[in-house]
Amino acid sequence: MDNVDSMPDHKFIFGGVQIVANQMDTMLERELKEHNLTTKQWLLTIVVANTFDHDPTIKEVAKGMGSSHQNVKQVALKLEQKGFVVMAKDAKDARITRIKLTDAVDIFGKESQEKSVIFTEKLFAGISAEEMAMTRSALEKMLTNLEKMDQESK
Repeated sequence: MDNVDSMPDHKFIFGGVQIVANQMDTMLERELKEHNLTTKQWLLTIVVANTFDHDPTIKEVAKGMGSSHQNVKQVALKLEQKGFVVMAKDAKDARITRIKLTDAVDIFGKESQEKSVIFTEKLFAGISAEEMAMTRSALEKMLTNLEKMDQESK
């Protein structure tokens, strides 16, 4: 534990974010398996439901997920096969494909809400509102920095 305590904050946070993400992914995969969903599929439905007030384009969802257009298209195709989304050409521009959630997403959400609340409560136990706000602020800045880095590398 001494090594972790003496580690510079940026190194600890970098590694900690990776570990937390991996552990959350593993636990979510375990829970979602019984519904025949992957974490990426579930995340796509969450992003569409909570980020947009319209049926978004694949491009918009890719940006919201921090993923590629091709990756989102593949995930959406799997979700369409499972009845969670419908992909349709835009009424005004046939080059654009929009993603629309189906009622199956609402049904899944209602079925899994209790487990989700319990998981979230356990995950954030002992973390104050001030710590949450600071963490949110830091993560927002990291996401902005990653977006800038991504643009610079293109």
